[in-house]
Amino acid sequence: MTTKILFLHGFFASGSCAPAQALKRAFEGKAEVLTPDLPLHPCEALTFITSLCEREHPSALVGNSNGSFLAQIVASRLKMPALLGNPHFEMTRFLSEHIGAHEYKSPRVDGRQHFVIDQPLIDEFADIQAHQWDDCRPEITDRIWGLFGENDHLAHFEPLFLQHYTHAYHFPGAHTPTAEEVRKYYVPLVERLYTTTL
Repeated sequence: MTTKILFLHGFFASGSCAPAQALKRAFEGKAEVLTPDLPLHPCEALTFITSLCEREHPSALVGNSNGSFLAQIVASRLKMPALLGNPHFEMTRFLSEHIGAHEYKSPRVDGRQHFVIDQPLIDEFADIQAHQWDDCRPEITDRIWGLFGENDHLAHFEPLFLQHYTHAYHFPGAHTPTAEEVRKYYVPLVERLYTTTL
């Protein structure tokens, strides 16, 4: 059976973003990396990710920023291994600072490049944010790992992560990893994660 990895991109990104493509290239011949475009709304995104996991049975989830926020919730519910890259656990704060019209930073399959951050979207994130740790259990604390950029000036949630999980790692990068950082720091951890937590 082919090993599969599911990558969940950040809020302004898409499945064609640089980290997603770097992960695909790094695992070529070793694992299939799924990099779907995520729905804008978090409830819809969680349903989509859960359904994809139940259908594709990935060996691990890998996220960045908002993708890591969503990955933690799904991975803890389904008791799956996950690597959370620079997780943003307070998306409401981030979104409140970016109210208005925006454009995705990388192309989406459906061709829709514009979206709006408004109060109903923030409220939806607030509801999920309040319950994001509900399925965190002692038996999975060593299956969900965090990877934190030492120059990440956007998300500072390692202390909060360590209130719930035990494995925190660092890399000398910013909030969004470069292709080289994905290859050098993400890939070895992902390989170790899905081979040691099976």
